[in-house]
Order: sequence, then structure tokens, then C-alpha cells
Amino acid sequence: QVQLVESGGGLVRAGDSLRLACAASGRTFSSYTMAWFRQAPGKEREFVAGISWIGGRSTYADSVKGRFTISRDNAKNSVYLQMNDLKPGDAAVYYCAAGRSRVVIYSVVGEYDYWGQGTQVTVSS
Repeated sequence: QVQLVESGGGLVRAGDSLRLACAASGRTFSSYTMAWFRQAPGKEREFVAGISWIGGRSTYADSVKGRFTISRDNAKNSVYLQMNDLKPGDAAVYYCAAGRSRVVIYSVVGEYDYWGQGTQVTVSS
């Protein structure tokens, strides 16, 4: 069992940066693939970025490549999302997720077993 708690959201202006953090409980955190998803009002939840259980591989949605960076610190049971050059289109509730896959970093909601409660990111133009 893994419990996830996100933090770091807020209101920023276009072009600003934010760093989201996700703190996980559970001794087996390091064995999970971790990911960030986001959901804007009226839209489906979408994949943003994922990182392998060892942290050596990561993948990103095309819309955030070059602007967002996912990282993890297994010693601290934490995963992070550094978001630079934020755009109004990035505004959403951001969710941290943990999945059991050790080979593939999936970009679909159904491949993740545990979810946080979400943190709101608002970007003004």
C-alpha cells in the first residue's frame, strides 16, 4: 500500500516556475514507477511525465517536453515535478501516481494503482 500527498501548487503568472512535490508512505516506494498527471475542468486526466523505479528513465508528454522535469529521491520517498515557463494551458489539478510496472512507463491512468489527492496549479496570462 502506498499513500501519496502532493504539495507545491499555487497561482503563478505565465512564464513563471513551480516545483511540485509528492511525498509517499510505504516501504516499497522505490519499487514503483511514478508519474504526474493533470486534469483541467471539463477535460480527461492526462499524462504529464513519468519516471522509472530506479530513476534512470523518464518520459514526457509532448506538450511539456523541454519545460518540465520529473525526478525522484527514493531515500526521501519523494517525487518532484519542476515546471518552467508555465503557460495558461498548464493550469489544472496535478496528481501524483504510483504504478507497479518496472519496465514500461505507462501514460494511461489505468496502469497506476495509487493516487494522491491533487494540487491545484493556476496560471494567469
